[in-house]
Amino acid sequence: MTAAPERTVVPALFPPPGYAHAAVVEAGTRLAFMAGSVPLDPEGTLVGEGDITRQTEQVIANLDTALRAVGSDLSQVVASTVYVVADEPPALTEAWEVVRASELHAGPHTSTLLGTTCLGYPGQLVEITATAVVPADDRPVVSP
Repeated sequence: MTAAPERTVVPALFPPPGYAHAAVVEAGTRLAFMAGSVPLDPEGTLVGEGDITRQTEQVIANLDTALRAVGSDLSQVVASTVYVVADEPPALTEAWEVVRASELHAGPHTSTLLGTTCLGYPGQLVEITATAVVPADDRPVVSP
């Protein structure tokens, strides 16, 4: 049985708003390094044009689907990076509030929230990359 990741909020540092300072995973644990999850539906259509909240919800749903395909889930995420097309903190906060309200926030995991000028798809406002533990008793679903 794989040991659960140990998440730490360091008492000597300023308390982070809803994330851990560190996550430690025992050597030998299977990890999934997830490509950026984007706000596209299965047909490739952008979901939530102009809407950071809706796009973040879709990104998290897509990330969960991808994690489950490899035998993991949102609760096993130990690190993420949340990218938001924004140059002001309120837009970042809007995306972060969706992350905090989701199963992705179970843990809490380590996370970095970044504003950027653009992402890969026209109209895309949010993307999340993640690293997750894959519990030992689950095996990935292999797809072409």
